[in-house]
Amino acid sequence: MDCLTILAQAAKTAGEKTPSEGILPIDLIWQHVTSLDLVEALTFISFGAVCLFYGWRVFKILVTICFALLGLFAGVWANKLLIGGNVIWLAVLCVVLFALLSIPLMRWGVSILGAAAGGVLTGGGWLALGLPEQYIWAGGLVGLVAGGMISFIIFKAAVMLFTSLGGSALMLVGALAVVYRYMGAPTRLEDLVFNQKWFLPLVLLGPMVVGMILQYRFIEHAKDWNI
Repeated sequence: MDCLTILAQAAKTAGEKTPSEGILPIDLIWQHVTSLDLVEALTFISFGAVCLFYGWRVFKILVTICFALLGLFAGVWANKLLIGGNVIWLAVLCVVLFALLSIPLMRWGVSILGAAAGGVLTGGGWLALGLPEQYIWAGGLVGLVAGGMISFIIFKAAVMLFTSLGGSALMLVGALAVVYRYMGAPTRLEDLVFNQKWFLPLVLLGPMVVGMILQYRFIEHAKDWNI
């Protein structure tokens, strides 16, 4: 009974949240976007385009980079937990270790990233449809499970999923920075980002779907592509 009471109270609290108390860290994301200068924004767009349309060719490098970033976070966390100081060697060691582990675990890494991309896809769709933000985990869980199943069965699907998502996200960050700083419409753009829940999912998932379609066509005609 105590567990049921706790769950009921948690659900009631989540339902009472106002739109301004969203669970997504949009403020933090927006802060990083608006801090980019023109060169950084164009770099994001360029690398994003490569990942979006040509990710199937460089997916191994992308998986290694993702593993290395995961190692960086693990090293920083372990450094704070075990040492409690600012010792850079532990973070560097974890980065190297995780990058090396990505080579024998490449297929598993791609499948996990594909599952995560599926979760982002359905979670973004959940927001775009105007469904309650506090239950976005439900929409994301559906995509996570479906994306995981597809990724483990069809390896190419996992590659297209996570490379298209990564490329679309990089292009989105760069494009928003350019529009905000140089297109003369910062107030309007900020209103779309913070007040229109459909905006960010649409501009993220739209290019992602286009990238997946194009990558599928490219892979279909690339007979020498070795997974």
